[in-house]
Amino acid sequence: MTDPRNPGPDPDPHAPAVPLPAGSCDSHCHIFGPTAKFPYAEDRTFTPPEAPKEDLQALHRLLGFDRAVIVQSACHGSDHAALLDALETGGGRYRGVALIRPTTPADEVKRLHEAGVRGARLHFTPHLGPAPSPETIGAIVGLIRPFGWHIALHVAGNGIAEHADLVRSLGVRVVIDHMARVDLRQGLDSEAVRALLRLLETGSVWVKLSGADRIATAPPGMADSAALGRLLATEAPERVVWGTDFPHPNTHGFVPNDGDLADLIAEIAPDEAARKRLLVTNPTQCFFAED
Repeated sequence: MTDPRNPGPDPDPHAPAVPLPAGSCDSHCHIFGPTAKFPYAEDRTFTPPEAPKEDLQALHRLLGFDRAVIVQSACHGSDHAALLDALETGGGRYRGVALIRPTTPADEVKRLHEAGVRGARLHFTPHLGPAPSPETIGAIVGLIRPFGWHIALHVAGNGIAEHADLVRSLGVRVVIDHMARVDLRQGLDSEAVRALLRLLETGSVWVKLSGADRIATAPPGMADSAALGRLLATEAPERVVWGTDFPHPNTHGFVPNDGDLADLIAEIAPDEAARKRLLVTNPTQCFFAED
């Protein structure tokens, strides 16, 4: 039985009104299952409907994405088999973000790296389990640093302000998911938004302009989310990337049409040069640079 909080994606996405540039990268997406081949973790905190790599590929063909960064889902836990299968299918067009534990052997990190993984995700969101301890974070950073991976940081509310010192102390590149899931009811001059902008000034922090549906205050309208994305893209144009967040797990209500999300790109980056930087140049530097 699937979780009612996870109804799955809109079954009828539309193509974006403004075509995406060649080489565009969906910098945040997931795959789930198929569970007959890639079962969910027994200790998972949510159970989404299946969304295998074939569904993701079909969406990318419709929207115009040539590359992707596939983020390991907590529902699959530390079993990366589905992710590794998708990375192999991508033939170099995909990168991955893993869920690493302090006990993960260095040889396993090396295996993931060789398959195309380039980051490890840290959750500070209660619905995905307890936050990692400082000791856990230190051990994970120690495992990934030799491979040049980034830390993908998942926070919400005022979390980016609360963890700003942690971000500065990590000593590795940090990519913040979903515009830090700030509370837009507090406006664009909130403590969280200011903290995010200050972190972007460091030069070692990036932000994904994904999750517009998650932070919109009056869905299905997402104008306030687009305004935050535009602010971030204006203030830190070289450290922003964009992602669909397909298939939108743990939405708790509003599930966006992925075509509507893609249409926000033209609002966030109004000119062609800005869109190419957001969708092509920046992801290349952030996720594919060594190639």
